[in-house]
Amino acid sequence: MNRIPLTDADFKYISKLIYQRAGIVLADNKREMVYNRLARRVQSLSFESFTEYLRFLEINPGNDEWQSFTNALTTNLTSFFRESHHFDVLKEHAEKSRSNYKVWSAAASTGEEPYSIAITLSDVFSMKHDAYQIIASDIDTNVLETAEKGIYKLEQVRELSQEMVHNYFLRGTGQRSGMVKVKPELASKIKFQQVNLLANEWNVPGPFDAIFCRNVMIYFDKETQERILKRFIPLLKPGGILFAGHSENFTQLSKDLYSKGQTVYGTLKDKK
Repeated sequence: MNRIPLTDADFKYISKLIYQRAGIVLADNKREMVYNRLARRVQSLSFESFTEYLRFLEINPGNDEWQSFTNALTTNLTSFFRESHHFDVLKEHAEKSRSNYKVWSAAASTGEEPYSIAITLSDVFSMKHDAYQIIASDIDTNVLETAEKGIYKLEQVRELSQEMVHNYFLRGTGQRSGMVKVKPELASKIKFQQVNLLANEWNVPGPFDAIFCRNVMIYFDKETQERILKRFIPLLKPGGILFAGHSENFTQLSKDLYSKGQTVYGTLKDKK
């Protein structure tokens, strides 16, 4: 199949659309990535050019293809207990709470982060009824579908202890051999929902004891980053904490936050 040309005008317009819809900034060096991800959509819908595909989106603002467009251009890199020190901090923080501990995983991707949060909190609260609740959200509906199923390759949990795998996962047999599935009692602690952080309303049931927003801000410009952080702060309970990715520094973006450790933040309203 011949390569469909991606013109400068097409790339510029794609960059404009994904910024408006998801706040993602596409640098020029992302051009090949954009091509590889969107060319499949163009071809699957039998369009002869990116221009034709983009014109279709423009004249059909409510079409489901807009979600596929967004899904194709979001990046989802995650793993269980990624940046493991965060879960040590979370455990210590949760141990000071008696019940009704609430966490928001604001970029849940394929689910490894919220399930890691759930495992951590289950070790604290022993799966007590209503002891904790996790909201797991993402803009990408495809990854949310994967997350909600809670099925992973055995190699994806190889870094976890055998005890942890035994306690929180079911091993597949037969055609499911080589796979694991999150146990229902753990999965029940998590509510998955689509949330676009650029939306005017998030419809999440705060306030939260902790918010995870890791390795997301790096895709936004400074203005968008500042606006999102400003909205996080009132969603934190007194003494609540906010987790960032390893390459993100929230104190440079918000005067209302202070560092409580490596990429962990509290609000100045709580600081004595």
